[in-house]
Amino acid sequence: MRSLELEVRTGRDRGVTDLTPACARFAAEAAGGGDGLLSVFVPHATAGLVVLELGAGSDEDAIRTLDRLLPRDDRWVHRHGSPGHGADHVLPLLAPPSLTVPVIGGRLALGPWQSIALLDPNADNATRRVRLSFLAG
Repeated sequence: MRSLELEVRTGRDRGVTDLTPACARFAAEAAGGGDGLLSVFVPHATAGLVVLELGAGSDEDAIRTLDRLLPRDDRWVHRHGSPGHGADHVLPLLAPPSLTVPVIGGRLALGPWQSIALLDPNADNATRRVRLSFLAG
């Protein structure tokens, strides 16, 4: 298995970060034109991974939907950090910390509008780590 850790600077903005180019480069190099599985993992309690169409407003829709499902108010028992931060700790129920993508012929087997993205609603953490691992088939 080959593995690589990325440092992703999300800044203080809550949002979606496209990981697809980095995942595609890593998978192509690790696969050497072959097949396998790409595992993407974010070792954080307040960030998750999604396969989502990016651009065309989907990014904003995702954050707005999260805010409707997980309001950023004082209802949360987990209360340290910025207001509503407890909602960030419930995020893994909706956006898990890992996902797996097939790699065929050294290329990610994503659909035409699919991207791999880091979903980070937590404005308290400006830098995230993402672990990419490739298992040859």
